[in-house]
Amino acid sequence: MKFRISKEAFLDGLQKVQSVVSSRTTLPILSNVLIVARDGRIRFTTTDLDVGITGSVEAQIDKEGATTLPAKKLVSVVRELPTSEIEVSVDSKNHASIRSGPSFFKIIGLGEAEFPPLPNFQDAKQFRIPQAILRDGLRKTSYAISTDETRYVLNGIFASFRDGKLTLVATDGRRLAMVDSDLEFPASHETDVIIPTKAVQELQRLLGDAGEMTVSLTANQISFAIGDTLLVSKLIDGNYPNYRQVIPGDAIERVVISREALLETTRRVSLLSSDKSNSIKLVFNENQIEITANTPDVGEAQETLDVIYQGKQMQIAFNPEFLQAPLRALETDDVYLDLIDEMSPGVLRIEGTFLYVLMPMRVTH
Repeated sequence: MKFRISKEAFLDGLQKVQSVVSSRTTLPILSNVLIVARDGRIRFTTTDLDVGITGSVEAQIDKEGATTLPAKKLVSVVRELPTSEIEVSVDSKNHASIRSGPSFFKIIGLGEAEFPPLPNFQDAKQFRIPQAILRDGLRKTSYAISTDETRYVLNGIFASFRDGKLTLVATDGRRLAMVDSDLEFPASHETDVIIPTKAVQELQRLLGDAGEMTVSLTANQISFAIGDTLLVSKLIDGNYPNYRQVIPGDAIERVVISREALLETTRRVSLLSSDKSNSIKLVFNENQIEITANTPDVGEAQETLDVIYQGKQMQIAFNPEFLQAPLRALETDDVYLDLIDEMSPGVLRIEGTFLYVLMPMRVTH
């Protein structure tokens, strides 16, 4: 195998796929990137057996072929090469010679025959989704994915294709984020899947703001075709909890708050919340909220915020990080906080189909 390629294209192709590579693998081949030179393009593929990714870039190919090389090592070498023009040749022992101006590197690889193939999606259900819709939906929900590995069904995003809608849900048991988007697909395609965290993270890196992408689904695998890049992942097998039960009924009070002001105020006040209790208290009075944090050995913080609120006086305590997370992910000027009472979950909404349910913490007076 022999090809010539620009440094920019080589690095771009490698960086799209390298983050899937696991550093803690028992199979040496999984630390490698599969490189295939064919038809004027170089195709790069990596996998950790759960998530795989493949993409290609243009190159001048003198001799077609394939090999696998250590991904992280290759990226660090290519990044440092002195000139833009790179020549790569690989011999029958999978030894790669890389030349760039005065530099020469030899990297020892493994044969491509051992590299696990990506799954086949021949008879898959397919959905076409605008990239911007999926990108926006993941941004508004993914921060609420659980990191508790004992509740593995929560270690991903629940995606429901039903009634002409794509619903995305993430929860860790103490908060829940959900967003709906209209999507056309045949009724025979209706299904629910759980997409694991690692695939969600890769997807967020790859998605752009323009153009469509294709999602393909089989019983236990999902793939995302975005331009020339294909991301595949196993699905999480299990039953996602009934998230609709968690969403409170009709609110009694609604507070209209500037998103930016609530985010800034919460961030400042939470500097004096303790690691142990990790809560801030919100006291609602007519057209204002008083936000306080109090840590016995450290001190206290207090700030008032002008809002639109005509309800009864009420106080409720939240985890400050859980309150800030959706505010960072949203872009609207105002948010609505719907409340029932001090012990019921608060629901954060915007104009549109997003909602965020947040469990209250016990208020200590």
